[in-house]
Amino acid sequence: MDHFVVSARKYRPITFDSVVGQSHITTTLKNAIRTNHLAQAFLFCGPRGVGKTTCARILAKTINCQNLSDDIEPCGECDSCVSFQNNASFNIHELDAASNNSVDDIRNLIDQVRYPPQTGKYKIYIIDEVHMLSPAAFNAFLKTLEEPPSYAIFILATTEKHKILPTILSRCQIFDFNRIRTTDIADHLAHIAQKENIVADREALELIGQKADGGLRDALSMFDLNVTFSPTNELTYADVLENLHILDYDYYFRITDALLKGSIAESLLLFDEIIRKGFDGHLFVVGLLEHFRNLMVCKDPITVSLLEVTEAARTKYLDQSHRATLSFLLSALSVGSQCDIHYKTSKNQRLHVELCLMKLAKLPDLLALQTLPTTNGQAAEAEKKKVESPVALTTESDAPAYGAKVPTPATPSAPPAPAAPSRLRSTAHIAPAAVGAATLPGTDTKSAALPKPSATEPVILPDKLPLTLDNAVHFWQEFAEKRRIERNSSTEEVTLNRDFALENQTIKIALDNDLQRDTLTALRNDLIWYLRERLDAPTLSLDFRVAPQEVKRMPYTAQEKFAYLAEKNPHLQVLKEALGLDTEF
Repeated sequence: MDHFVVSARKYRPITFDSVVGQSHITTTLKNAIRTNHLAQAFLFCGPRGVGKTTCARILAKTINCQNLSDDIEPCGECDSCVSFQNNASFNIHELDAASNNSVDDIRNLIDQVRYPPQTGKYKIYIIDEVHMLSPAAFNAFLKTLEEPPSYAIFILATTEKHKILPTILSRCQIFDFNRIRTTDIADHLAHIAQKENIVADREALELIGQKADGGLRDALSMFDLNVTFSPTNELTYADVLENLHILDYDYYFRITDALLKGSIAESLLLFDEIIRKGFDGHLFVVGLLEHFRNLMVCKDPITVSLLEVTEAARTKYLDQSHRATLSFLLSALSVGSQCDIHYKTSKNQRLHVELCLMKLAKLPDLLALQTLPTTNGQAAEAEKKKVESPVALTTESDAPAYGAKVPTPATPSAPPAPAAPSRLRSTAHIAPAAVGAATLPGTDTKSAALPKPSATEPVILPDKLPLTLDNAVHFWQEFAEKRRIERNSSTEEVTLNRDFALENQTIKIALDNDLQRDTLTALRNDLIWYLRERLDAPTLSLDFRVAPQEVKRMPYTAQEKFAYLAEKNPHLQVLKEALGLDTEF
């Protein structure tokens, strides 16, 4: 049996032209050799598997070649090239700084630098993973690196440039290697597959390139793995998906379609199918965010070039991006990012992802609700046809059952009811005049109170009332009471129970302390939404600040509460003195 050599070694580039995806590096190096402008020290930095050590070896081989070609490539036949290829060159030394990182190792290297080459022009020292050198070793290397002999050239390689001392960086000519593009990796793999007589789908090779994340060595390792997996020397997309345990992007298209339709059930079933196949929930969230990002870049023809996927997938992305609004994608990215951030700290991670999917499924409805027309004449006319005749409620005994249709009253003076906003789902319309009389503060609530719906019945809202201070105060207090029943939070109750001013469409309120400010900040969105739903103020906003000197102090102690009540009703003071009562509890 022949000895198997992995593709990463068997097809390692031996010339500058065969280096994949680093043309800016190879062109610069070839020009430096052509013009004899070689630096005394090079630093090759970049992610793993992109060709740093390979380029260092090619550079070392080329500058000592005795018969360079016209395009500055080594001949591969001279004594220097042959000895290099046989790992027997006395002029090229490789040091692994990960295992030789002490001061003594660097001193031995410095001792070798003193002796000139016996054959050839240069002695080249390649130090791989140079960031692993100890600080003492770096310091011992400084002087030699700054003033080496004319025949010595140092080539340093590292994946972590930030760990190298600035004094070392300042003495080197720095080359930054890029991540290799998916298409370049796929082209290189296709070339190898052709040489090895392997039938490979282009889509499968691009999938390997995406999984490699810009590293050609990783891509070659995965290529070998998939060739070994296939007994027929064929690489298919389905086999690569199964062997590399990659979540098919078709799942993301299907789950996005379900979210755009607002189907919570379908999205949860798809997620359950993904989990049962053994995929991690966090991996799914990250992939879904990447999918939303790809859809967003497809919204503009200028940014489509940022999409690094196969042609078949590109067509699907373009099609789905036309059906997804930019508002949905931006909101989905925001919701998904929060899910990604808090995934690791969640106690029930599956439920955490499912809640995220539920929120995403409700985004289309929420965005549609926010963009409904409020002043469009055609929309108002269409809604008017759906609404029953106006009903004026005068007394509690005259009020019909909740949600019932009642005939139009015979009073000719009753004003016609305006069209209900399109967001309301109502079968009965309540006249604005009656609503105003029934709900404004200071009126008799028993004579014209709106019937309170039960918990199981749909909420029917009246027409929006004009924005006045009285109306704003009323609905503010209504919101405060609703929160008190739901949450029973004393902090919220104290924060909401205070006076405020109304300027144009801005509510201005002064608070006692930072705790109240934080509480109102958390309530802001719910409060503004509640008020906008009931008041004709589409741009209503809330402006609050901490200003204790402007706030009328609320009564807290027993004496303060009695003084507050006695101020409103002086007879209480008389009663206290007559009966000899005390306010101390």
